[in-house]
Amino acid sequence: MIELAEIFRRHGPAYREKYGVRMLPSHRRAMRDIESCRTEMLGGHVYLCPHCERKQYSYHSCKNRHCPKCQQNAAQKWLERQQELRLPVPYFLLTFTLPEGLRRVARRNQKTIYNLIFRTSAAATQKLAQDSRFVGGRIGMIGVLQTWTRDLNYHPHVHYLVPGGGLAEDGESWHQSRKSFFLPVKPLSILYRAKFRDALRGTGLFEEVPAEVWVQDWVVHCQAVGSGVAALKYLAPYIFRVALSNRRIRRFADGKVTFSYRDSHSGETRSCTLGAEEFIRR
Repeated sequence: MIELAEIFRRHGPAYREKYGVRMLPSHRRAMRDIESCRTEMLGGHVYLCPHCERKQYSYHSCKNRHCPKCQQNAAQKWLERQQELRLPVPYFLLTFTLPEGLRRVARRNQKTIYNLIFRTSAAATQKLAQDSRFVGGRIGMIGVLQTWTRDLNYHPHVHYLVPGGGLAEDGESWHQSRKSFFLPVKPLSILYRAKFRDALRGTGLFEEVPAEVWVQDWVVHCQAVGSGVAALKYLAPYIFRVALSNRRIRRFADGKVTFSYRDSHSGETRSCTLGAEEFIRR
């Protein structure tokens, strides 16, 4: 099996030499950890059988949450904990995206912008949910950030799994939403855009955003997902796994990498071939 670590070890030094000063410290650390995972660079343990005196050396794992070889059990444990918290009501999956005009600023200021996506999208959802025409109460939300598309292009967005109902102001009464409808996405997107714009003004980044971003439509999606079990299984890997697993890497030769991905529109499995530098960038 071709491993991401092999690609990083072969082309990572040249990539860092060229772009290192522009890379986030967390990105450089992730690359180094993946390159050294389960190698002599991290040391290891020697296991000795007292009967046959056979020795076996096991290298240490890097335990970086972005490493394809680590954190395999963490997603399952998280999934089990979340399933225990599920309510016996219909669930909905809300998705908030950033328009293209904001993504360049987001990539350079990830901590600030990702924090704003969460805070403003959650605030917009809570505000609209308190309208008695829809829910009429305070809702619960599980939010997961995803920053890539299936073919590894940069596309930050947040998924929320929310129960179809909420607590009234008295903190005891439960207001049930409709089974197949939660919130209208058009007013929700307008409210999200306004809250994000107002929050961005206080960061010093507002002037870097093109003016047309604030008049175009922002994409917000709402989908009924039944009991929420399938949606939780969809979200779990994005918390504890890298964007690309080793099994999806099909070929690595002549400085090019070919990997597979599932087309979001057709559902078909496709292949993408990139030069090593562009592959590492994504």
